[in-house]
Amino acid sequence: MTTDTTLENIETLPLHAFTEKAYLDYSMYVILDRALPHIGDGLKPVQRRIVYAMSELGLSARAKFKKSARTVGDVLGKFHPHGDSACYEAMVHMAQGFSFRYPLVDGQGNWGSTDDPKSFAAMRYTEARLTPFSEVLLAELGEGTVNWTANFDGTLQEPLLLPARLPAVLLNGATGIAVGMATDIPPHNLAEVSAAAIHLLDNPKAGLEQLCEHIQGPDYPTGGEIITPRDDLQAIYRSGGGSLRIRARFEADQGDIIVTELPYQVSGNKVLEQIAGQMAAKKLPMVADLRDESDHENPTRLVIVPRSNRIDTEALMSHLFATTDLERSYRVNMNMIGLDGRPAVKDLRTLLGEWLEFRLATVTRRLQHRLEKVLERLHLLEGLMIAYLNIDEVIAIIRHEDQPKPVLMSRFALSDRQAEAILDLKLRHLARLEEMKIRGEQDALAGERDRLQKTLSSKARLRTLVKQEIKTDTEKYADPRRSLLVARTAAQALDEAALVPSEPVTVVLSEKGWVRSARGHDIDPLGLSYKAGDGFLAAACGRSNQQLVFLDSTGRAYTLAAHSLPSARGQGEPLTGRFNPPDGATFVGVMAGEPDSLFLLASDAGYGFITRLGDMMARTRSGKAVLSLPKHARVLAPVAVGDPQSDRIAAVNLQGQMLVIPAGEVPRLNRGKGIKIQNVSSKKLASREEYVVAIASVPADGALVIHAGKRHLTLKSADLETYLGERGRKGIKLPRGLQRVDRLSTEES
Repeated sequence: MTTDTTLENIETLPLHAFTEKAYLDYSMYVILDRALPHIGDGLKPVQRRIVYAMSELGLSARAKFKKSARTVGDVLGKFHPHGDSACYEAMVHMAQGFSFRYPLVDGQGNWGSTDDPKSFAAMRYTEARLTPFSEVLLAELGEGTVNWTANFDGTLQEPLLLPARLPAVLLNGATGIAVGMATDIPPHNLAEVSAAAIHLLDNPKAGLEQLCEHIQGPDYPTGGEIITPRDDLQAIYRSGGGSLRIRARFEADQGDIIVTELPYQVSGNKVLEQIAGQMAAKKLPMVADLRDESDHENPTRLVIVPRSNRIDTEALMSHLFATTDLERSYRVNMNMIGLDGRPAVKDLRTLLGEWLEFRLATVTRRLQHRLEKVLERLHLLEGLMIAYLNIDEVIAIIRHEDQPKPVLMSRFALSDRQAEAILDLKLRHLARLEEMKIRGEQDALAGERDRLQKTLSSKARLRTLVKQEIKTDTEKYADPRRSLLVARTAAQALDEAALVPSEPVTVVLSEKGWVRSARGHDIDPLGLSYKAGDGFLAAACGRSNQQLVFLDSTGRAYTLAAHSLPSARGQGEPLTGRFNPPDGATFVGVMAGEPDSLFLLASDAGYGFITRLGDMMARTRSGKAVLSLPKHARVLAPVAVGDPQSDRIAAVNLQGQMLVIPAGEVPRLNRGKGIKIQNVSSKKLASREEYVVAIASVPADGALVIHAGKRHLTLKSADLETYLGERGRKGIKLPRGLQRVDRLSTEES
């Protein structure tokens, strides 16, 4: 048996064309039906379906609560065939007072907390109904105000939009990520938005600046301080995008700092963890303790206890604002689906103007719908009045005619609807009193008809009606602003040195480049233990909150915080783990002190200069080139200089010749080779027959100690006069037995 297969009825497409169309269709679905809110009611489709389904279930603000699972089941089964967890999460979001500025769902049970918004209970445990504010969206739904469409299986009708009486897209804002675009609309205060909308109704040509007199800025449900300047906020409203900064609010209470409001969607627990992390890393010595005293009456109450009452509270909080979530930046991108059905980023004036256009159209449809109902009722009442005036004849026709309807229509010139209404009358309605009721209803409806027609025929009346309705809803639902608008300078983190306690430390560097730090200045570096094959090279006395500078054999300088070094109880750690020196380079010295401290950098070719410690500080692991080396020269250990005007520089070469010159003759440079301090032959330097062995800076009231093997010689200030000479000379021979100098040191005389 064979099967004849043909390709006649199979459509073929290039793969790129098919995938492009499929992805475009998916993109449009995500943009229009999932991620972006509509400018009319400010809701995404899932939110709109939840609110509508709850209204259909009779879950108004005055109804009893029902299980959330019931609502979610109706939404999924009737309108939104997607995942139940995503639908329930959207419902929870609309119930959280810290997420929605004006919640639409009134929840009973565990609906999450500010510390963990997703800690809500399962939908089988929670109950919900609509809030009174949801009436703003639903009140006019059955009055012909919106278009309807079939649900996903065609068995029911659902509204394309809800007839919002207020600009909910601004009130509650929205966040969402679509394909190729996103939205971040901040929430606003109802009273301010209503005032701006009314102003635009009264002054259609009003500019953005006038609207911003009413809308000062966003108003987040969790409060805080919006510290973005007013001009920047206006720039955001002018373009529809930008960013703003929100800062926590705090107050002082008996020396403690009490944080009472946090930025939007910031967890108090996370903030405490961030502060505690800095305390554990010893980067926040001015804080003694942290407590979370939040409860039902005080949803946010974080207590920060300073170490003493001398702590500058403002400086401390500025540091915390800069380094924790106590201050955050929020993106603004007012992207939404407009009345034309297209997504677009809208500025404030365009947004309000377009919503007012939607509202005017909605009210027009409502009035037109009501007018049609009134006219239809008047038409029926006219027929009923004819029947009452001719009641005996009408009854006779109904009793004797097999087809009374056409006879009635012919005899009294009635329409089909009028005749049908007469035939539907019950006997008890034939009393004389009914005629009076009909006439009274006719008069009332006639008056309503005239008012509706006047309003519909006048744009001014229509605008006045919309304005009055906005005012009525504002009086009912408005509340004070929560987010204060306070122009402040950007927070500044404290300098790292200011966060570290100032304690005396001795930094010890070994020959192999291992470094460690010991508390105090009375440490004997030679008495410390070193790894096998390693030994003491250099030490520097400073303070724990200072920066250290290390010099390597290529003349590069590297910077490290003193408090970050390991304890001298161990053997330290290699500097190569902190820095990236050139291949083959070794470390020759360490310097500590204030940035203005002076040091003499020199090479064994006899060249050197004086520089500030701050000028040698590097920001990268690769260091900073400071000392330039002549050919064949090597770097000498750096030497601290006290007062360049009174100190003397002593240099000793390999032959035991020492030259002393005033420190003032050595120039101050940021980097370079320096000037020739002691003469060294370049040829003998290349063969290492001659070079500078050691160099030192001797204070005016100090003494120079020459170390040569086990022997040493102390030369006081007067003794150094013998070796004074012109800069660039070789100097004078030291006494016999002290000509093989190992090192030079200084001490107080």
